[in-house]
Amino acid sequence: MSAKRVFITGGASGLGRALANRFADAGYWVCIGDVDDGRGAEALAELQAKTTAHYCNCDVTKESALQTVADWLLSEWGGVDVVVNNAGVASAGGITEFPLSDWEWIVDINVLGVVRGCKVFATLMKEQGSGHLVNIASLAGLISPPKMASYCATKAAVVAISEVLTLELDPDNIAVSVVCPSFFRTNLAESVRASDPDSQAATQRLVNKAKLGADEIAERVFKSIEKREFYILPHPEGRKIWRLKRWLPFPQFRAMMLKQTNRMMSKRDARK
Repeated sequence: MSAKRVFITGGASGLGRALANRFADAGYWVCIGDVDDGRGAEALAELQAKTTAHYCNCDVTKESALQTVADWLLSEWGGVDVVVNNAGVASAGGITEFPLSDWEWIVDINVLGVVRGCKVFATLMKEQGSGHLVNIASLAGLISPPKMASYCATKAAVVAISEVLTLELDPDNIAVSVVCPSFFRTNLAESVRASDPDSQAATQRLVNKAKLGADEIAERVFKSIEKREFYILPHPEGRKIWRLKRWLPFPQFRAMMLKQTNRMMSKRDARK
């Protein structure tokens, strides 16, 4: 087979759909999975105008759904070269207000969804002798703003899982990348669960007013995937603040974050 093959969870909208189109433009065969069949049909039609493409209803909270996709890819396309564990949801709220039921919801999707994808597709890639797992985390997995404990915890877990797997799977010729974007314009805000109206509004504002859109992020991420980079931080300002956290003594970094948080809170209060 000459064409490379990619599978993307959450591929019917947002960054997943933008990545699917970028892979298609590069000549990949593209399989997308999602739970929204309506958006899946729209995305599939878009992709089929460019390349060989397929859509699967795929709920990442069910290992059997991911195994069904893996079996289809092996049967119909002879395997898969790149798997992007992209499906995810957002949350916001203070530790005393955010309910445990919502913690369980976001962990099941953002953490265990990635675990299931890595488990199923690492097995396939070991059998075929090569592959590349790409896990979508967030800058929130590297730094930790207030009122985002649940989201930050899940994305930090994705970073940790990826760091483990880049060592564990290296002998099997399986590359691993972890993508850590900051806010960009996408439909992620549709899924956000927040403990209060202020947290909900703040999250939606940060997403909707971001400078970059999903297509621009997808372009940067695709180029880094092609280079097989491990840490992929597509925002320059994200790379800067991550370096500051790594290099500064934590009391200095904490003071900087508190100052920035207070400035943002002041702007929010002025809008009321």
